[in-house]
Amino acid sequence: MTGEVPFSAFQSSMNENRCSVDMTEVVGKCDILFICLDTLRYDAAIEEERCGGTPVLNRYGMWEKRQAPGNFTYPSHHAIFSGFLPAKEEAKNIAQQEKLFFPKSMGMGKKIPKGSYGFDTSNLVQGLHKDGYDTWCVGGVAFFDKRSDMGKVFPSFFEKSYWNPSFACPVQDSTKNQVDFILKRLEQNTDDRKIFLYLNVCSIHYPNYFYVENEKSDSLETHRAALRYADGELGRLLDAWKSKRGDTFVVCFSDHGTCYGEDGYVFHGVNHPVVNTVPYKHFFL
Repeated sequence: MTGEVPFSAFQSSMNENRCSVDMTEVVGKCDILFICLDTLRYDAAIEEERCGGTPVLNRYGMWEKRQAPGNFTYPSHHAIFSGFLPAKEEAKNIAQQEKLFFPKSMGMGKKIPKGSYGFDTSNLVQGLHKDGYDTWCVGGVAFFDKRSDMGKVFPSFFEKSYWNPSFACPVQDSTKNQVDFILKRLEQNTDDRKIFLYLNVCSIHYPNYFYVENEKSDSLETHRAALRYADGELGRLLDAWKSKRGDTFVVCFSDHGTCYGEDGYVFHGVNHPVVNTVPYKHFFL
C-alpha cells in the first residue's frame, strides 16, 4: 500500500517549483520563438548531437530528455499551447513539471508558480497577444494547413498564420521554404510589437526517405538525415532573428517521436517509449 499525499502538500509543491527561466522577465521584453521539430525522436537527436550532425542546435546547449505531452501532433499541441510543454523526464506528477507558461484557471489554488508566465485566456498564444505580442504561426503538417476545419484550429489561435503547399511534409525543401518565407516576412515587418513565432518544422515527419540518396522508404537513418537537413536551415533563421530582432527566448522541442518497427510498432499515434520520449531545450539568442 502506498502512502497518501495530502492535497495541500501537492498544492504547495505546485506553487513552489521554480522555473529555470524567470518568464516574468522574458514576456514583454523578448521575442519568443517556439520551434517544433515535429516527430523528432530523442535517440535520433542525441546521436546527431554526439556526432556533430547538428552544429546549429548544438550551439545552444544539450538536449534534455523529456516526456511528450501526446502521442501525435493534435493532442500534443493542445497541451503545449495550454502551457504544458514536454515534461522533465524525472517529473512524477504535474507539480514537478517546469511550468514556463501557466494557465491561471487550471486550479491548484489559481496561484501562478514562481517564475511562470500566467495567462487567463484559452491558450498561451492568445495570452501573449493580449499582453501585446504580434503572434505568428508558420505551419508544416496537415494540422496547420487550414485546408480542413481541423487544420484551422491551431492557426486560429494566432493573429497571423501562414501555410502553403511548399511547407508540407512531402516537399524535400519544406524547411528551406519555411525559413525563406519567415525571413522575407521579417524584412517586411513594420510592427514594433514583440513577436511570438511558432514554427512547425515537418521535414522529419514522414515521408523523409528522400534525405538519403537512393532510399525508397523511411527509416531511423532517413529520420536522422532529415534532422541534419533541418538543422542547417534553422541556422539561417536563428542568425537572422538575432541580428534583426535582438533579445529572443527560444523553446525548441519535439511534440512526439515515431517508430520504425520497434516491437512491431510503426509511426506514431501509439504509446511506445520512442514515441513518448522527446528532446527539448530552451535558450536565449
